[in-house]
Amino acid sequence: MVTNAGARPLPASALSTGYWCEAAAHTRDSRTIWLNSHRASSPQLAVRWMQTRVQDVTDQLDRPYAQPGHHRLTDETEHERARTTLTHGQTYVLTLYDDSTRYVLSARRAGGTR
Repeated sequence: MVTNAGARPLPASALSTGYWCEAAAHTRDSRTIWLNSHRASSPQLAVRWMQTRVQDVTDQLDRPYAQPGHHRLTDETEHERARTTLTHGQTYVLTLYDDSTRYVLSARRAGGTR
């Protein structure tokens, strides 16, 4: 396995091509809970996976905390920015919060360290 500093190790199958996506929850007491990961074959599919995870997270949050996620679901300008970021080999990160937890969703080129 190859590791990316500060990130979860990538499985060997994710290293060849595509984009590695993951979602994690970070609690106030410094615990990290890995929620999901996925290998996508294109920036478009990586962004689509992230949208599904944003919906999953916002479904669990109280209305005030869910609002940024709900906005993100319909923000086409931000979707395009995410696709462009990934296309240029950079990591795209989205963070949602509630009182006790920080939810971090990210996508990066598989095998990349940027």
